[in-house]
Amino acid sequence: MSSQKILVVEDEKDVALLISMRLKREGYAVTVSGDGQDALELANRESFDLIILDWMLPGITGLDVLKRLDRKTPVLMVTARSEPADIVLGLEMGADDYLTKPFEVSVLIARVRALMRRRQNKENKAAENRIRNGQLIIDTERHEVFCGDQQVDLTPSEFRLLTALMQNAGRVLSRNRLMEHVQGDVNVTDRTIDTHVFGLRKKLGICQDTIETIRGVGYRVRG
Repeated sequence: MSSQKILVVEDEKDVALLISMRLKREGYAVTVSGDGQDALELANRESFDLIILDWMLPGITGLDVLKRLDRKTPVLMVTARSEPADIVLGLEMGADDYLTKPFEVSVLIARVRALMRRRQNKENKAAENRIRNGQLIIDTERHEVFCGDQQVDLTPSEFRLLTALMQNAGRVLSRNRLMEHVQGDVNVTDRTIDTHVFGLRKKLGICQDTIETIRGVGYRVRG
């Protein structure tokens, strides 16, 4: 059974009940809110895999909710606002999909499954771009490095050097081999590599011990 969590934001009780019952039958964990402000507080307090959002809500509208939501969570708008201009506005404001009322429940479920697949594919791709070793994490696509929750700012050369070491965790890389990865620098020498490693360790803080010196050979990231 799926453990994916869905927040249903719908003030019409019959519609909310219909959606939640069918989603639960599909194996999703469902939370229902009939108020825009309450939905925002729920979304900020808990983690959801998908939000199904009505436009016309008491208090703040679904569009206002959409503007203030964390854009990492996909949103399916389900609303009676069916004019082309409304659909365009909803999508341009950040909705990932738009379904007009009245709707077939089977179509709603198909849209939910499609959004869940898209989210999973995105997460899988992001995971492929991340290299982790203990608390040290590199995102090769975003060119970001984290030690625990702390982001570490590196120069391009330091980033390439650390990436090479992380991609070869457990293997000793000679200074000559590392020099090949720090391409683009002028007059790269053994001493340049040592300087980069020294700077890396200093910036990595509590993660600095991840890089080991193999005397007379080169450097290694523990496997």
